Amino acid sequence: MVAVRTAPVARRSSGRLLIAGALAGPVFFTSVLAQMLTREGFDITRHPISQLSTGSLGWLQVATFVLAGLGCLALAAGVRRTLTEGAGRRVLPVFVGIFGAGLVAAGLFTMDPENGFPAGTPDGPVARTSWHSIVHSAAAAVAFTALAVAAIVLTVRYARLRQMRPAVLSGAAAVVLLLPMSPEFMSIQIAVNGLVAFTWTTVVALSLRSAA
Repeated sequence: MVAVRTAPVARRSSGRLLIAGALAGPVFFTSVLAQMLTREGFDITRHPISQLSTGSLGWLQVATFVLAGLGCLALAAGVRRTLTEGAGRRVLPVFVGIFGAGLVAAGLFTMDPENGFPAGTPDGPVARTSWHSIVHSAAAAVAFTALAVAAIVLTVRYARLRQMRPAVLSGAAAVVLLLPMSPEFMSIQIAVNGLVAFTWTTVVALSLRSAA
């Protein structure tokens, strides 16, 4: 009787983890969009999303990063429990987990105020980059690189299963995430990368949950 009850309990547990992973993206972008529309002086063409973590209301974006990161860590655990065979089953949750941990770190270590944001900050780049801003940038770079690798792993897995549409879409996500940053359009590119990354995590989470 114990063995019979264990499988449904495990499926429910995996399902909750995958739901948490699926919600990470919508929660992140709902919060970001609300802040972009309401915080004085924020301009997505000049200010990266991470700059919302600065100023008196910066705690909102810090919490957003941390919650999204925890959601992606839950997704990594759900992937590990759900994918028990096939290509990439061991490494995929590792790289998704690195993405989640990187988001948490990027939230806890904030970038510097600059380019006129938050309101009252002098226009132009900061004179001397702080240590926590350097950690923030490094954590974000590691996080998105790890997710790109996860997307490549999933591309290979889908290709081996001859599921070409999800293979192509996952591969396209990896390409976008690995494109070099353009200094002129960096803040826009960061926003696009975030949209691609969280769309990918949400689709993966929902796909695994429906297949479980």
